[in-house]
Amino acid sequence: MVPLRDENPTQITPYVTYGLIVLNVLVFVYELTLAPPALQEFFQTWAVVPRQLSATLNGHPVVAGPPEWLTLFTSQFLHGGFLHIAGNMLFLWIFGNNVEDRLGHIKYLIFYLACGALAALSQWFFSMNSSIASLGASGAIAGVMGAYVLRFPRAEVLTLLPLGLIWTTVRVPAFFFLGFWFLQQALYGIASLQVPANIGMEGGGIAYWAHAGGFVFGAILGPLLGLFSEDSTYES
Repeated sequence: MVPLRDENPTQITPYVTYGLIVLNVLVFVYELTLAPPALQEFFQTWAVVPRQLSATLNGHPVVAGPPEWLTLFTSQFLHGGFLHIAGNMLFLWIFGNNVEDRLGHIKYLIFYLACGALAALSQWFFSMNSSIASLGASGAIAGVMGAYVLRFPRAEVLTLLPLGLIWTTVRVPAFFFLGFWFLQQALYGIASLQVPANIGMEGGGIAYWAHAGGFVFGAILGPLLGLFSEDSTYES
């Protein structure tokens, strides 16, 4: 299922959401200018490498490069390909504006970055010795989705649905669309514990635990930051 738009109007211009999309695209354009060896080095420096983070937490920080904790945030703006960034930005475009509308610009930015960092830590917890770089905005956006479904469970999402050779569009409630997405990520995450080479991060694939963790932390942090406050729309 591919979301096309939600039917959930906002009262503010979501400047932070727009800014995040632009920044992600600019970083990706820069990635396209790098030769493969330089791109690999770029990822190893600015993405979360679980083994390096584990070494830092154990008192043996990596000498070269930025502080390892910083990668919990910088990794959120890196992407591994066109489909990776296109999918992430589509979800952020559809669901981010409404969460920003409820939290306000500043709280929303704090919320977004915190969800991304906590999502990365969720993935790290299950792959502490991995040397494969973990990157992407997926964890932060999963946090946005966790807050969205909590605040707007009945908002309708226009969804592109493949039915064999036929593609059609249907309107489904957010709690169904995002609930199905979360259940899928959680089940894949559990499966990756048993078959990490085929499904999980060790195979260079999708960090399902980052998705599931980001979703849960988004549902927790959103209300704490005023997701259900009636006057949150008018915050700066």
